[in-house]
Amino acid sequence: MDTPADDRTPALLRGRPSWLLTHLATQVGHVLGAAFDAGEFRRYHYALLAALDEFGPGSQATLGRRCRIDRSYVVEAVNELAARGLVHREPDAADRRRNVITLTPEGRAQLDRMSRTLDDVQDTVTAPLSAAERAQLTGYLDRMLDHLQAQRRS
Repeated sequence: MDTPADDRTPALLRGRPSWLLTHLATQVGHVLGAAFDAGEFRRYHYALLAALDEFGPGSQATLGRRCRIDRSYVVEAVNELAARGLVHREPDAADRRRNVITLTPEGRAQLDRMSRTLDDVQDTVTAPLSAAERAQLTGYLDRMLDHLQAQRRS
């Protein structure tokens, strides 16, 4: 017979940050996916719109590198965003083989809406933490990500 105690996770797993981060990322992905799916958008859409807003127009390859998104997913997401009028795509004057992607005013408005949704998700996910703990956690995660990316490049 199953009991609530059967759902316990072994201490050897719960004591490992890598295990916790992997499972937390999965859970957060579900929450975020559900929130964005309600508006028929995905995380890739948000990442690309955010990059265009912060850095300005760029090629699909540059956007993929900045957002850490595989090229094939970038093409698909840009096609979807362009079909909705959220980005504009035109050939690069310097290299006609490339496209330059630009954020439209409608895309900026959509980014604002998605940012509010993401703020709500952040509040849900970090609800057990104080504001100071949230800032500290974000700093730790950012530092760990930078460390792993630097290792990968070397």
